[in-house]
Amino acid sequence: MGKLFGTDGVRGIANDELTPELAFKIGRAGAFVLSNGESGQIVVGRDTRKSGDMLEAALIAGICSVGLDVISVGIVPTPAVAYLTRKYNAISGIVISASHNPVEYNGIKFFNESGYKLNDDVEEKIEEFIFAPETVEYRPIAGDIGKRIVVDDGARDYMDHLKKSINTDFSGLKIAVDCGNGAVYEIAPKLLKELNAEIVVINYEPNGVNINVNCGSTNPDMVKDLVLKTNADIGLSFDGDADRLIAVDECGNIVDGDHVLAICGSQLKRKGKLSKDTVVGTVMTNMGLDVYLKENNMNVVKTKVGDRYVIEEMLKNGYVLGGEQSGHIIFLEHNTTGDGLLTALQLISVVKDTRKKLSQLSSMMTSFPQVLVNAKVKSELKYSYLEDETIKNEIEKIEERFHGEGRVVIRPSGTEPLVRVMIEAKDEKEILNVATDLANLIEERLGDSSLAL
Repeated sequence: MGKLFGTDGVRGIANDELTPELAFKIGRAGAFVLSNGESGQIVVGRDTRKSGDMLEAALIAGICSVGLDVISVGIVPTPAVAYLTRKYNAISGIVISASHNPVEYNGIKFFNESGYKLNDDVEEKIEEFIFAPETVEYRPIAGDIGKRIVVDDGARDYMDHLKKSINTDFSGLKIAVDCGNGAVYEIAPKLLKELNAEIVVINYEPNGVNINVNCGSTNPDMVKDLVLKTNADIGLSFDGDADRLIAVDECGNIVDGDHVLAICGSQLKRKGKLSKDTVVGTVMTNMGLDVYLKENNMNVVKTKVGDRYVIEEMLKNGYVLGGEQSGHIIFLEHNTTGDGLLTALQLISVVKDTRKKLSQLSSMMTSFPQVLVNAKVKSELKYSYLEDETIKNEIEKIEERFHGEGRVVIRPSGTEPLVRVMIEAKDEKEILNVATDLANLIEERLGDSSLAL
């Protein structure tokens, strides 16, 4: 990755790290690279953060300064921008959002003309021009300057697209919804009502600073309490840009992304629509999903953590369903990125079609207990754990001890001097001690004694 773009675009504290000056340069450089000297339009959407107005104005100015038009669709979910980019035949889509992060942060994320995240090499090319803005020599004048086109129907077009992804209505269901004061605050309740569900809604009054504040998918206890209080059939909790979903069953139990993959994968298989009978997950996917899929004649393929890697694998091998435990689920037949609202519709459709409660569907898969312990190490050594024979041998001993019913996952942090040790096993009695002992060993071998936990 370059100096600015991370795994999910450019992010930082708005007006400090992510300034309007930088947003202007990103818009100008991005439009210049992606247009390849041709005319065209770029779709721009945003979430409910107060800083979105400031950054959007600067970003649009940068885009227009190289002669491209902007289709401004206002406050919409990230996956809506991915879809609308394709629908409006734009050369790119840009989302101004920091997803589940606190309100002081914001971000700028690009999609290509097909609605997929940009390749690393394209992002690096954009960065070259951001850091050397004088090389973007094209400055059109008069009628060749780009313009802003306000489109009020973007959310409606996206909602209509989602409705076409299912073939049922939600009559007879009571659905509890936590909008997280984010991008779905209007369209999620509206869409569910149009599908004839009875709904109860919280956190649907954004004021620019309350997005993700003790609510949404990173705090599912709120929707859990709402489900139990109102006797709802299902709970839906979205993050700030609604690219993920955490659900809750009628008993108040969390239904995470792994369980959603099990439920929706089974439904697609029954309908003959699960390509190659395979679901794509990541190395953090719970082993319980592996066991469930194997027992039901399905397979799981695992990638590195990150929905971009899941999508790459899906495109490479023609798979249609993939996702992460965190609730990023990709239904590639319907959209090109994780889509919380689409996932909600697909999940509720299974409840309706099977005439089963969500708790029954979710209990088909039993999650293995997991624990995560951080080992503090020297930053320059955090990728060297498998080069240390003592650590390598200990990992092998642990996995042999589990007899195929447990595993060790080691993940160096991308931003901190940490190695994350995840132990997962069918029997949870010993795993905390095993994980702690392994983390201590990694600290001893790769860290300083002064960094002990």
